[in-house]
Amino acid sequence: MTRLLTRSDLLSVLDIGSCIGVLRDGFRNDDRIPAPGLRVRGDLPFPGTATALMPGLLPGVEAYSVKINAKFPGALPALRGVICLHSGVDGSLLALMDSATITAWRTGLAAALGTQLLTRARRAAGDPVVGVVGAGAQAELMVNGLRHFRGVRDLLVHDTNVDRAAAFVERHGGRVAGSAAEIAQASDTVLLATWSREPLLGLADAHPGRHFTTLGVDEPGKQELAADLLEASFLVVDDHGLAASTGVLAEVGGSSRVTADASLGELLREGWPNQEAPSGITVYAPVGLPWQELAVAWLAHQRAESNGLGRKVDLLS
Repeated sequence: MTRLLTRSDLLSVLDIGSCIGVLRDGFRNDDRIPAPGLRVRGDLPFPGTATALMPGLLPGVEAYSVKINAKFPGALPALRGVICLHSGVDGSLLALMDSATITAWRTGLAAALGTQLLTRARRAAGDPVVGVVGAGAQAELMVNGLRHFRGVRDLLVHDTNVDRAAAFVERHGGRVAGSAAEIAQASDTVLLATWSREPLLGLADAHPGRHFTTLGVDEPGKQELAADLLEASFLVVDDHGLAASTGVLAEVGGSSRVTADASLGELLREGWPNQEAPSGITVYAPVGLPWQELAVAWLAHQRAESNGLGRKVDLLS
């Protein structure tokens, strides 16, 4: 039997603390994942793309995940798809889940974890002013995730859709800003999650000691931070290979930078390195990894099984 889990089912079993916990454990052990995951993107004869992430694997979990997403920037929601959770024992399909929900939770909360780690040395200065560029679902989870760790002194929000920015502020507090540059000038920590295909911020927008988390560069052609800002920063990624082939290092025109300073897993396992960028600027630029889907999907499946949530069907009948 296969358990079908809708968005409402998933929201009833997921909580921020537990999801951050399984994601932190995954990063700490990502050097032990038995096989590297594949990220496959295909163009479509429609105004969107198809992306598959597989297999999601984690040490100690006898299951694997396969995610298939459609990305249509003009649609609402822009990302739709399904996550298949399979048994690692016999391959049986344990669950089908809404991928938009799982993706937003794993992406936003993993980003909050990375942001927290990279800004922890600044806690003595008090709660930060946080700026959001792109007021979508991933930004929502990033802000909620940061508030799980610490307070937010003020929140500034910019989106090309002014109504969406205003609605975000109504839910989370703060105020609407007129541009990404205004956000960067006024914020200690800047969170970007957009569909941009050209840099939104450069080094001239970044004061020394600022932090930037950029989520938008997860496939070819997308870009949020300019080459000079990335070159001047201490750059952390979730996967070195993907950052170079698909992520932030692949899309920076005119940059001499070809490697990141560390991965998030390396920082969690080995601690902070002795050397930082002279500017004091830090950047976290993840692409998103298949094991992250498995971490959150497995947690949701276990809780749904315990609580009897979702609809069970026999797809082989």
